[in-house]
Amino acid sequence: MATGRADGQQRPGFPARVFDTAPRRAGALAAPPPPVAPAGAPRDAIPARGRMVQLLAAGGIHDAAVLRAMGAVERHRFVDSALAAQAYEDTALPIGLGQSISKPSVVARMVELLLQGGLKGQDARLGRVLDIGTGCGYQAVVLGQLAAEVYSIERLRDLHEKARANLRPLRISNVHLILGDGMAGFAKGAPYAGIIAAAGGEQVPAAWVDQLAVGGRIVAPTASSGGQQALVVIDKTRQGVVQTVLESVNFVPLKSGIA
Repeated sequence: MATGRADGQQRPGFPARVFDTAPRRAGALAAPPPPVAPAGAPRDAIPARGRMVQLLAAGGIHDAAVLRAMGAVERHRFVDSALAAQAYEDTALPIGLGQSISKPSVVARMVELLLQGGLKGQDARLGRVLDIGTGCGYQAVVLGQLAAEVYSIERLRDLHEKARANLRPLRISNVHLILGDGMAGFAKGAPYAGIIAAAGGEQVPAAWVDQLAVGGRIVAPTASSGGQQALVVIDKTRQGVVQTVLESVNFVPLKSGIA
């Protein structure tokens, strides 16, 4: 399992910049978006997308909302046109700068874990979510189907710009893209109902835990013994922080600085 997004601790002199993909009313959370497809856009290989969702369900993804979100987002729009035929296969694909878009099964697994433990409203949607490592923007858009608001941060300028270009025609009002250091989180949007990361370090940064609301959940890879990585779930309770180590994973390393 692989992903192609890395984030790290912010260096002095490089303040985070926020880019909203669409305007929103002051003082109000943006409404959840409809299924993602620009008006007048050509249809993708819908049967292939449907088969992808069926395989996700057969592979252990049980949350109906997660499966709907995975089926609503057109993954082929987030990869190079030469790779579009492989977009709905359960494989990581390159997106440039030595990075890749995660396997659909990895995205669905992590998002389902987040949804199972993050703070949710009466409509069963997550509250505000911080997405560490925007990459091409695919996971942020999936999260936008399930959360009231998503802040997605990327440390690589070229990937940040690529994500902005990918999201611009979709006009999604509740997903906000940030150029900045994910290792420092994004304090302006805190507290978060959930935090999800697509890069792994030796431990989850303290800033993420600080910015997580009580009752919220972090889903992230961390380095385990022998240099391997494992998926970790961290739940923040009034009594303290509870960490659960899950299966082995393979993500890019968590890095600091803006590049």
